[in-house]
Amino acid sequence: MQNIYDLVVVGGGPCGIATVVEAKRNGLHNVLLLEKGDNHSQTIRKFYKDNKRVDKEYKGQDSTIHGVVAFEDGTKESTLDFFDKLLDEEKIKAIFNSEVESIKKDGDLLNVTTANATFKAKSVMISIGKMGRPNKPDYKIPPSLNQVINFNLDNCTKGEKVLVVGGGNSAVEYAIELCLYNKTTIAYRRDDFSRVNETNKDALWELEKHKKIKVRLNHDITELENESGRVRVHYSNGKIRVYDRVVYAIGGSSPVDFLQKCQIAMDEKGNPIVDEKYQSNIPSLYIGGDIVLKNGGSIVAALNHAHVVVKDIIAKRG
Repeated sequence: MQNIYDLVVVGGGPCGIATVVEAKRNGLHNVLLLEKGDNHSQTIRKFYKDNKRVDKEYKGQDSTIHGVVAFEDGTKESTLDFFDKLLDEEKIKAIFNSEVESIKKDGDLLNVTTANATFKAKSVMISIGKMGRPNKPDYKIPPSLNQVINFNLDNCTKGEKVLVVGGGNSAVEYAIELCLYNKTTIAYRRDDFSRVNETNKDALWELEKHKKIKVRLNHDITELENESGRVRVHYSNGKIRVYDRVVYAIGGSSPVDFLQKCQIAMDEKGNPIVDEKYQSNIPSLYIGGDIVLKNGGSIVAALNHAHVVVKDIIAKRG
């Protein structure tokens, strides 16, 4: 007979790993983790700068951990080490480079289909996050500029004139990092960095005061053009500036196409609809992590989602 898993977890970030740990420690031993990347925690690896502070507290959200995964403050590196240790010590069965194409109800079970196999499960947890699909601007990016347009700090070199676009913590942290070796400007379409924590905000304004960085609020971009391999930026206020590179840090979006394939109900913004236990409209199919949060989330929130989901699975199985 084909192996039927107690739980298949889709996505190897903090929420996914915590779901497996919670499940195994609560008696669901036949558990599988599927991750489309070649390692766990892809968002942290790709979008967090080196030595980035990773706080347990996040924008006033509850920082109490209700489950068994005891996360504490740290850095990007210590956070990755922490989840490495969980994977190893808990002996988690994980398949990497395995992107899930769809999840379909099949009687009392769920079929989880990848390019190479279909796995049957009594329950499924989707924890793929939003940063697998970084937001792109509404205006067109000329294909000829793709080599100098970034959505993280990959390929950024020293001595460039760089524009960072965005108004969150990632944008500010990118700008602070880049200004050490580059002529850096940060542009945000609103009049205040309302989503940025005080530490980052103080550091940004201190650098601006000493002319180490240019801060441009109320600067909304309307168009990009190629000017001899550089990026010619048009702002809505009529200003035009030319940069060697533009780095976007404008968040991520819900994977609408994937959710539609799975027949998961969504709201008008494409966010999955879940109940208080994070179960979707499809029985035994759960969704957790920042994909179900409207204003961004923390690692602690992701861990707590995992705890709630596993607790509900155990309760329903009696």
